[in-house]
Order: sequence, then structure tokens, then C-alpha cells
Amino acid sequence: MPTDARFPIEGGCDCRAVRYRMTTSPLFVHCCHCRWCQRETGASFALNAMIEADRVLNRGIEPELVTTPSESGLGQKIARCPKCRIAVWSHYAGSGPVTKFVRVGTLDEPDALPPDVHIFTASKQPWVVIPPGVPAFEVFYEREKLWPAESLARREALLPLIEAYQAGLRRSG
Repeated sequence: MPTDARFPIEGGCDCRAVRYRMTTSPLFVHCCHCRWCQRETGASFALNAMIEADRVLNRGIEPELVTTPSESGLGQKIARCPKCRIAVWSHYAGSGPVTKFVRVGTLDEPDALPPDVHIFTASKQPWVVIPPGVPAFEVFYEREKLWPAESLARREALLPLIEAYQAGLRRSG
């Protein structure tokens, strides 16, 4: 997990219309090798930095939220630049707008956030080599065993907001 000495850190889309600033380190960085992420990104994996939504400040035009299907059946909202269509982050169904999964490749300095974990490696491309010492799981992992204590505490603080979001979905669905 990177130290806060690197933060804030900025990123955005190709045309620079959408710009954002991550004010702190993310909760955790996932490198997902599932087939859904491969298809959505057109690449071998998705590299996402999970962070509280209020720690990502908009410094450009507002991205457009595009609802896409997901393996869970609940869909996700991908924030895309309305001009160049680059995806800058996603809101997954579990926590909705409470968290952002920032696409690490859209950071001005993407090298600053290497993956903390590789997930869904059962479907990874066979030529992708995971570095020794980096946790990797065929499917998912137990958060409490991998996340730093600070990230677990930050997540705990988010739970009432996530529960309120999910309750709103149940009422409207």
C-alpha cells in the first residue's frame, strides 16, 4: 500500500476534459483478471484503486455515468468522459456511489499504485505473470486478512453510507 506522501495524485481522460484528484491513498488496489473485466477494458485485466468517493475531487467536466451489465447481474456504472469516452472510474453495485474504483491507468502517474492483490486469476490470460510475493487468488479473498488496519477502519466508517444506499435500492426495486 502506498504511503500518503505521494498524495494528492491527479488523473483524467485522454482529452483532459475530465480531471480528478485523489486526495489520499486508496483503500486497496485490485488487479482483476475476470472475463468481465477483460471484456470491459479490452485488456487482460482491470487495475482499480478502491477509494471513498468523497476523496476523489472533480477538477474538470463531470464524467457521464454509463450503466453496464456485470456478472453479478446488478450492473455497474462506469464514469466516462463525454468527449473522448475514456473510463476513469466505476461504481459497483455493492457500494454504489459511496466508493469509486479509479482506473489506475488514468492516473498521471499510474506507477504510483501497483496492485495490492490479483483476483479472479482462474481466468487470467496464461501469459500474464504475477510477480512473486503479490497475493493472488483464483476467485476473491478475505478482506480482513489482507487490508491494512487503516483501510479496514476507513471501510468501517463507510458501512452506514453503504447500508443506506442498499436500503434505498431495496425500496425503489
